[in-house]
Amino acid sequence: GFSLPAPRVLVRPYLWLFLALRGTLFFLRRVLVAEPLFKAYCTRVGRGVTTGVHVPWVQGSGELVVGDHVRISGKIAISFAASFTRRPRLVIGDHSDIAHDTRFVVGREIRIGRHVEVAGGVTFRDSGGHPTDPELRRQGRPPDPDEVRPVVVHDHAWIGTGALIMPGTEIGEGAIVSAHAVVSGKVAPFSIVAGNPARRIGMLEPARANAA
Repeated sequence: GFSLPAPRVLVRPYLWLFLALRGTLFFLRRVLVAEPLFKAYCTRVGRGVTTGVHVPWVQGSGELVVGDHVRISGKIAISFAASFTRRPRLVIGDHSDIAHDTRFVVGREIRIGRHVEVAGGVTFRDSGGHPTDPELRRQGRPPDPDEVRPVVVHDHAWIGTGALIMPGTEIGEGAIVSAHAVVSGKVAPFSIVAGNPARRIGMLEPARANAA
């Protein structure tokens, strides 16, 4: 139960010193380590791309195309599976924001449009990772190529925390995917979807959505 006294006149400067040192350390780690290494992974990278302090976890070999002023706000993971195409491809469009703990599993192609907001803990996958046939799963075989279907997220979409975006999904322009939704198939432009499986629960006015 021992505790030191903490007079405000002493601990406030101590806090300011700590925050200044931490901010400097994080700045150096971002600009000298995380951002250069993230850009080194990219096949093509635009202007003004920023990251947090974490280096992305990238497995396998594929194309990573990042547009202008993309923001990677935390640690992300990218898994390329080259079993289905020679160069799986992940594209992130201009001015999109990818939050912490986002995961991409890319067997063929995942395409994120422009001005897309992706909240933390979202998973995108264009393959389930295993075949639907139980005998093939027992044999440790990869999914059938027909089960690997590209994922497309159009401009100005917003994907909430913890959402799971399944193979073959196409999210329309300006759509909103609610937190923890499981999305498969087509999401109409400017619609709001929620649930497992995700269903439409509302619509947006396109003019308001674009203004936002």
